Amino acid sequence: MIDHRPAGKLGRFQNDWLNARYHFSFADWYDPSRMGWGDLRVWNDDEIAPKMGFGAHGHADMEIITYVRKGAISHRDSLGNSGRTAAGDVQVMSAGAGIRHAEINAEDETTTLFQIWIQPTSRGGAPSWGAREFPKGARAGAFVPLASGRAEDTDALPIRADARVLGASLKAGDTARYELAPGRHAYLATAAGSVEVNGLTLETRDGAAIKDEAVLEVRALADAEVVLVDTR
Repeated sequence: MIDHRPAGKLGRFQNDWLNARYHFSFADWYDPSRMGWGDLRVWNDDEIAPKMGFGAHGHADMEIITYVRKGAISHRDSLGNSGRTAAGDVQVMSAGAGIRHAEINAEDETTTLFQIWIQPTSRGGAPSWGAREFPKGARAGAFVPLASGRAEDTDALPIRADARVLGASLKAGDTARYELAPGRHAYLATAAGSVEVNGLTLETRDGAAIKDEAVLEVRALADAEVVLVDTR
């Protein structure tokens, strides 16, 4: 089963500095049929104006993954962490028992990113933050784990969830395969370009909720960049 979520039918929010699309119910946008997908709770597609962003605010008991598509985001938090995550790279914040943070676009250009929230396997614990570079060449033509709760994904940023966040960069005509175990939920979004997922066409910024598909065949119709979450 693949449920196509076209970009034009996602939830919307816009003010003077943020232009957001919501794949799932979030803030003041509510759709009872889109409350999450397995342990995946939030997938926001954000455009943040230069020198603007999310001021200090708090979270608890959530794994928050940020995949930057254009520009960069600058992070600071109540643990004293700070860092800049640029396009193509990823940061992870495990909110644990509680953390306050701010995410600011300190650049001179608009930043676009995916913000992904996944429910952790247990509540509480010490909060943490981390970021790392993921060169696109290293995920050319194949899905590569970017953040993961699996011990074998040693090159991925760790998360406290039964989940994986994967990325793939595909040239037009290339195909990447991913095996989805029985009972698992997958959600795929096209960050750039267009692809076919088991024959279904996804344009740029579309999403797809997937279940009961043993193998995902993702074929690029044009040069494409995709992000996939596999969760329980």
